[in-house]
Amino acid sequence: MSKTIKNQKNILDKLRIKKLNTMQEEAKEVILSNTDIVLLSPTGTGKTLAFLLPIIQELDPNCEDVQVLILVPSRELAIQIEQVVREMGTGFKTNAVYGGRSGFQDKMDLKHRPAILIGTPGRVADHLRRDRFPIHFIKTLVLDEFDKSLEIGFESEMHEIVDSLPLIEKRILTSATHEVEIPEFVGLNKPRYIDYLHEEISQLKIKKIISPTKDKLETLVTTLNKLGGQPGIIFCNFKETIQRVSDFLTENSISHGCFYGGMEQKDRERALIKFRNGTHQLIIATDLAARGIDVPEIKFIIHYHLPLRSQEFTHRNGRTARMNSNGTAYVIQWEEEELPDFIPELEIEELKEPKLRAKSQWKTIYISGGRRDKISKGDIAGLFFKQANLNKDELGIIEIKQDCAYVSVQASKVNHAIKSTNNIKLKKKKIRVSLL
Repeated sequence: MSKTIKNQKNILDKLRIKKLNTMQEEAKEVILSNTDIVLLSPTGTGKTLAFLLPIIQELDPNCEDVQVLILVPSRELAIQIEQVVREMGTGFKTNAVYGGRSGFQDKMDLKHRPAILIGTPGRVADHLRRDRFPIHFIKTLVLDEFDKSLEIGFESEMHEIVDSLPLIEKRILTSATHEVEIPEFVGLNKPRYIDYLHEEISQLKIKKIISPTKDKLETLVTTLNKLGGQPGIIFCNFKETIQRVSDFLTENSISHGCFYGGMEQKDRERALIKFRNGTHQLIIATDLAARGIDVPEIKFIIHYHLPLRSQEFTHRNGRTARMNSNGTAYVIQWEEEELPDFIPELEIEELKEPKLRAKSQWKTIYISGGRRDKISKGDIAGLFFKQANLNKDELGIIEIKQDCAYVSVQASKVNHAIKSTNNIKLKKKKIRVSLL
C-alpha cells in the first residue's frame, strides 16, 4: 500500500467515512493532474473533502508559510472547512479569518503561519493590504461557492486578491449551480470541468401544503406537529418574518433556533451548534442557510415564504435528501397564492391528525476552555464520565473551539452534570461550566 493511499485511509477513518463517492474520486484525480479546475456538484455531495484531499497531498511539510488560500462567501463556510481540516488530522496548521472575528485573534493566528488559510474575501483582502502574511508560497487558490461570493458583492475584493497573488499554479472553483459566468480576472486557462449537477438527487420529494389563511403560522405549526421530532429547516425571505415565526413557535412550545445575516456571529454559531447536537431539531433561516453551512442530516425543509428565484429554490431543497438519502421539501401555499413558474405542479400533502412534537432530549453545555488550552474531546468526555458519572448514552456531541467548547448532555442529567463539573481544573485550567 502506498503512503498516499494509506494517508487517505487514515483521514477517511478519522472522518468516519468508509469510501469516497464517485464525484470525490474523480475530483481527486483531476485536481492532481490539472492546473485550472471547475467543480460543479449539488449541495451536500462532499465538495469540501473532494478538493481538500488532493490539496493536502501536495502540501510541502517543510514550508512554514501559507501555501493554500481558500476564499468562501460566509463565515459559516470558513468555520466548517477549518473544522473539516482539523478533523482530518493531517498535522498541517489551518486557520479561518472572517468578518465579525477579532482582528487581534487573526494577528495571533497568522503570526505562526498556517499552511491553509481560509477566509471571506473582505477579511482576506484587508490582511493582504496590511502585509499580515507573505504571498510568495501561495501556489493554490480555491474559490469555494464562487458564484455566491459574486452574488453578495465580493467581486472587487476577489479581483484584488487574485491580482495580488502572482505565483498561483492551481486554481479550483466550486459551485452548486451552472448559472454564473466565471469572471475573467480569475485567470482560468482552458479549465477542466468536473460536472455532477446532472446527477441531482432523485430521492428528494417536493410537496405542497395548502394554508386556508394568508397568515400561514397555524398551518406551519400543524405541519411541524405532523412531522414529529425530525430535524428540519424553515426558510423565510426576511429576518423580520423569522422573529414573528419564532415568537409563534415559542408560544406553541416548539423548540427551535434562528439563523440570519443580522445576527451576531457568536449567536449564529451557537444556533448551528445546538442544531447539530440535537438540542434544537428546527432552525428558522433566511437563504443564508441554503448553502455552505455544516448541519446534520435534515429530513425536511419548509418554504414558509416562496423563494424569489429558481436558484434559491434549488439550494434550499439541496439541504435535504443529501448524499443519496431521502428527504422532503414542503411549500406552504395560501390557497389564493400562485406558485412562480420555476416551481412545478406539486402533490398536495394532507395534514390529518397531527401529533404534538416531542421535546428534545438534549441540552447544550458551555465550557470556558478550548483548543488553545490543549483541551481535547477526550478530556471533556472523561470529565463528564468521571465527575458527573454520565454513561456514553447520556453524553452527546462535543465541539471544541479555540477558547471554549460545547457538549450536549441528556436533558434529565444536565443540571447534575453542570453542578459536578463547574469550577474544576481541566488541563491546568479552571473551567466554568454553564447551560447554553
